[in-house]
Amino acid sequence: MTGRVFTKLFFAFLLVISISTVALNFAVRSLMAHSLPGQIHLVRRDLLLASLFSMAIAIVLSAWLAQRAASRLNRIVTFAGRIAAGDLSARVEEGNLDEISDVAHALDATAARLQNTFATLEARQRELAALLDSMQEAVIAVDAGGRIAWSNAVMQRIAPAAGRQGQALVHALRDPEVLACVEAALTHRDIRSGKATSVAPGRTFDINAAPTPDGGAVAVLHDVTEISRAEQMRRDFIANVSHELRTPLTSISGYVETLLESDYELPGPTREFLGIILKNATRMNRLTEDLLALARVESGDYKVQSRPIPASALVRGAINALAGMVMDLDLKLESRNITDSPVLADEDVLTQVFGNLIENAVKYGKEGKRIVVGAHDVEDGVEFYVRDFGPGISSEHLGRIFERFYRIDKARSRESGGTGLGLAIAKHIILAHGGSIRVESELGSGATFLFTLPRAPAEAPEETTN
Repeated sequence: MTGRVFTKLFFAFLLVISISTVALNFAVRSLMAHSLPGQIHLVRRDLLLASLFSMAIAIVLSAWLAQRAASRLNRIVTFAGRIAAGDLSARVEEGNLDEISDVAHALDATAARLQNTFATLEARQRELAALLDSMQEAVIAVDAGGRIAWSNAVMQRIAPAAGRQGQALVHALRDPEVLACVEAALTHRDIRSGKATSVAPGRTFDINAAPTPDGGAVAVLHDVTEISRAEQMRRDFIANVSHELRTPLTSISGYVETLLESDYELPGPTREFLGIILKNATRMNRLTEDLLALARVESGDYKVQSRPIPASALVRGAINALAGMVMDLDLKLESRNITDSPVLADEDVLTQVFGNLIENAVKYGKEGKRIVVGAHDVEDGVEFYVRDFGPGISSEHLGRIFERFYRIDKARSRESGGTGLGLAIAKHIILAHGGSIRVESELGSGATFLFTLPRAPAEAPEETTN
C-alpha cells in the first residue's frame, strides 16, 4: 500500500519499535544500576520479560490495525455484492481517512450514477411500453433464438400466448406468413413484408418484420380486415356491374350495326346519331371488358401459367401480334437489343401487357413516329421496355400513372377512347409474375415503360449412361 495507509502502518511500526527501545533501555539502566555482579541471570530474565512485553504490545497494536482495515474492506465487498445483486441504493459511506476512503467514495459516486441511469432507462422503457400499447398495430419482438422478448397489449389481445416471454414464437403464433417474415428478418437481416390471414379468425393483417441491433427482430401487424373487405366488395361490385352491362351493350351495338348495314335509306341525321350510339356503346363495352380484366387480376385467386420462354420470343411475338395496331398510323414499331435469356412468363397475358403499353405509346407518343420494344439482362432477371418519342410525362404524374382511372390528359383520353385501366392491368399482371414495373420520362424526351420478369432457372443437364 502507498500514501496515507502506508504512512499509518509505518508510524505504527515506528511507535512499536520506539516503545520497545524505550522499555529495553529503561530496563537495562535500572538493572545495571541496582544489580550485583552475581545477579547477571536476573538481568537477562528481566530483559527477556521486557522484550516479550514489547512484542505483545506490537502484536496487539498490529492486530487492531489489521482488523480495522479488514472491517473497512469487508464493507466494500458487501457493497459490491449488493450492487451485483441489483441493489443500486447500496453505499459504503466511508469517512475521509486514506486511499481506502477514496476508493469507497468513488464507488458510492459510481453507484449513484448507475442508479440515476437505470432510473432514467426504466422511465423511458415505461414511456415506450405505454406508447406501443397505445398503438392500433400489434407489435411483437423476438430475440436471436426466435423466442418472444416483448409484445404490446394489442398483440396480447389478438394472441394471448404472445404475452409469455421466453417461449418460441412458433408456439404463440401459428400463421406461416408471420413466421416466414420473422425468420427472414432474423436470417437475412433485412425488412420483410407479407399478409397474414390466420393470426385471428376472420381478420387480415399486413406484416412488416425488421431486424433489431441485438440480433433479434420485431414484427408489426396492421389490421387491414375492413380495407380488404371493402376492396373485395368493390371488386365484386365492379365485376357484377360489368357482367350486367355487357349483355345490353352487346345488344345495343348489334342492333345499331344492323341498322347501319341495312339496305334501308336512313336520313343523314339518323345515320349520324346511330354512329354516335355505336361509338359510345363500343367504348362502354371496352370499359366493361377492362373492368372485368382488372377485377380478375386484382383478385387474390389470380394465377399465371408461367413457363420458361426466351425473352426474344416474347418481344417478337408481341410485335407480330400488335403490328396491325400501328399499320395505319404512320408509326414504326421496332425491336432493339433483345436478349435470349429465358424468363418465367405466361405468354398470353404478357401479350396483353405489351398491348396495353404499346397502345399507351400510340396514344401519347405518336408524334415521335416510332416505338421501340426491347429486353436486356439485369441482375435479378430480364428487363423489358417499351419506349416512345413523344412529348413525355411530367414528374408529378410518374408516381400515380399506374393507378386505375388515372389519366394524364383527360380530354385527350376521352377523344382516343381510353379507359384509364390499361396500365393498372399491366401492373397487376407483372406483379402476379413476381416482377416489377416502372416508368422513366422527361418532358420533351418521350417515355419508357419498363418491367422486370424473373429469370427462368437453368435446367439441370440430363445424366447419360454408358
